Amino acid sequence: MNINQVSDSVYVVAGTNVNWALVSDGSGVTVIDAGYPRDTAAVLASVRQIGHAVSDIAAVLLTHAHLDHVGAIPTLVEQVGMPVYTGAEEVRHAKREYLQQITPVQMIRQLVTYHGARWVTQTLRAVVGHIGTSVPSATVGEGSALAALPGGFVALPTPGHTDGHTAYFMPSEGVLFSGDALVTGHPLLRETGPQLLPKVFNHNESSTLASARSLAIEQAGILVPGHGLPAHQDLPSLVAALRPR
Repeated sequence: MNINQVSDSVYVVAGTNVNWALVSDGSGVTVIDAGYPRDTAAVLASVRQIGHAVSDIAAVLLTHAHLDHVGAIPTLVEQVGMPVYTGAEEVRHAKREYLQQITPVQMIRQLVTYHGARWVTQTLRAVVGHIGTSVPSATVGEGSALAALPGGFVALPTPGHTDGHTAYFMPSEGVLFSGDALVTGHPLLRETGPQLLPKVFNHNESSTLASARSLAIEQAGILVPGHGLPAHQDLPSLVAALRPR
């Protein structure tokens, strides 16, 4: 676990090949995404390391319901009972009414390269015993509820990676939490920098690209991706470099 403070209120935490974020207003914390199931202890520890008790968590904002983003949520709900907000369509995904996620066959195909085999091994360790993780309490993040949370957020529908994927913008500090709509690195990517995840992870590739391009928010100067390092640069410049594959 590595914690990187990227603005006055925002901390980005790197876990098992995935990021989550903590936003503190001094009295409470908003958690954005929650790592893999095996990252649960690290998620709890990260809240404490920024000076809060776990009970200070006001809500979890979920960009999408893949296993590497929902991992600690069941424990947080059990210990704190806070709301879990996500996009309207992603509520159904979080409750596992359906599943849009890399398949076992697609994972096996990654074993042909060193980096792919290493990623598969790390991933299996991070999810073992928790393949069926869901978020039954997930609910739609309405505008007024998100604005009232520590940090204050605006939801940005970004379908493609999953049908209900949602990014979040924090206007007060110009921070964009892009989830997996736009990343800056991943073990299966050859290069770092703003880009899409490999096609195997995206439910709809063309929609993923369109959603990433929609994130060219002039007021945003800090990108917090679901994978890779945060980027301090205006979003229009970052997004302008995106090209179809």
